[in-house]
Amino acid sequence: MSRRVVITGMGIYSCLGKSLEEVQNSLYFGKSGIIFDPVRKEMGFRSALTAHLEIPDLKGVLSRNQRVFMPEQAKYAYAATADALANAGLDQDYLDSHEVGIFYGNDSSADAVVKSVDIMREKKDTTLIGSGAIFQSMNSTVTMNLACLFKLKGMNMTVSAACASGSHAIGLGTLLIRNGLQDIVICGGAQEVNPFSIGSFDGISAFSVRENEPVKASRPFDRDRDGLVPGGGAATVIIEDYETAVKRGAPILAEVLGYGFSSNGDHISVPNVDGPARSLCMAIRESGVDLRRIGYINAHATSTPIGDRNEACAIDSVFGDYKPEVTSTKSQTGHEMWMAGASEIIYSILMMKNGFIAPNINFEHPDEASEKLNIPAERVTKDFDIFLSNSFGFGGTNSTLIVKNYR
Repeated sequence: MSRRVVITGMGIYSCLGKSLEEVQNSLYFGKSGIIFDPVRKEMGFRSALTAHLEIPDLKGVLSRNQRVFMPEQAKYAYAATADALANAGLDQDYLDSHEVGIFYGNDSSADAVVKSVDIMREKKDTTLIGSGAIFQSMNSTVTMNLACLFKLKGMNMTVSAACASGSHAIGLGTLLIRNGLQDIVICGGAQEVNPFSIGSFDGISAFSVRENEPVKASRPFDRDRDGLVPGGGAATVIIEDYETAVKRGAPILAEVLGYGFSSNGDHISVPNVDGPARSLCMAIRESGVDLRRIGYINAHATSTPIGDRNEACAIDSVFGDYKPEVTSTKSQTGHEMWMAGASEIIYSILMMKNGFIAPNINFEHPDEASEKLNIPAERVTKDFDIFLSNSFGFGGTNSTLIVKNYR
């Protein structure tokens, strides 16, 4: 059995906007969501740059007893998922009467752990930590909260795969549906934005230090890039079996054609070329499409010197003389980490549905690797029906998705 897998709903809570319409507008005009955060400077950060995001106020939406189990990223994920379910035409009655699954990417919950440890050290009394702390501090906090809040009865699992987590979540959900094990799966990724979650990144000089010009700090593929900018939020896509979607009259947006994956089998933090190239090739092979039909590539490129270079080399080695537009939406959002693989699917679908490719902002001077790619620094008006999206992570985990428009 190999069933078609379609995307029927999307929801996002991003530094580019809290709705699909806001995000689409930001993409179209090349708006950056990056700011300078003075609090981080006071904490001793080398770089105080970050994506700007407000934590959703869920008072009046969820009870206090429900909210107490939710850390920051679970609140982002709830907002994104509620919108995605509504977008897909899935109400609570449907969720109550069907086995809907959830695969969600999340690879940290640092803020809750730090707060618990602070209480233990200061008060010397673990009973003061609170009943919600354990559920907030686990990596599976997003799926455990969403599965309970939406009363989900299918697969319930967190994907913890560094910065490829959100992409792998969609890929694994696709495999379940293709093999008849689920009809509908809620997929996505979430990333906390608080300083505690990324202090160790700052400690290894991973971040850009262009603090005097925040909106120009994230510079994927640019010769003068000096590091990434941290971001976050949450993004949710609803994927389902094509026949199920048609039967319930769902608004089909796109189809997942291919999922490729690989491991570099190399350095824990330094990417290579071979691993990403194998992920790309697998996704193309599994999709069954000629790579020359791929009209756009949403690159993983995070604005780090080695990572961007090696991805550019991998893309060039696979696509050769065919040069579709390649951009990294991280130029606008910063690196959304565990969320990025899911949010970039949404960003790409919004562009595909509206006939444009958002600019790779701050791309002023190519280097010897990026000059081999077709990277537009300005918005491109283009109709395309198939795109490829890369997501790579620490430990050498790679994920590639190929998605087709549904008209």
